[in-house]
Amino acid sequence: MTINMQKDGTTLTIALDGRLDTSTAPQLETALKENLAGVDALVLDMKGLDYLSSAGLRVILGAQKQMGRLGGLVIRNVNKLIMEVFEITGFSDILTIEQE
Repeated sequence: MTINMQKDGTTLTIALDGRLDTSTAPQLETALKENLAGVDALVLDMKGLDYLSSAGLRVILGAQKQMGRLGGLVIRNVNKLIMEVFEITGFSDILTIEQE
């Protein structure tokens, strides 16, 4: 998985490409821990994400909880497969998901 980050003021956008699974979820978790200081808006751009496992869902849920205290989390550009995972797990009810 490739993680590309762009910070604009207090907004951090993280673009994910590839697979967010058991082997790559720790990468995202580390990137979040190291880069959320001073951030009040987090955007996860999933345009290039091909697969999302339960390990990835756990990291996203952790980010949602943390950003609930700091500001907000928005998920963008979710493909049909990833959206289905969010819907089946109920995450679509607790996450802010925007399609561009």
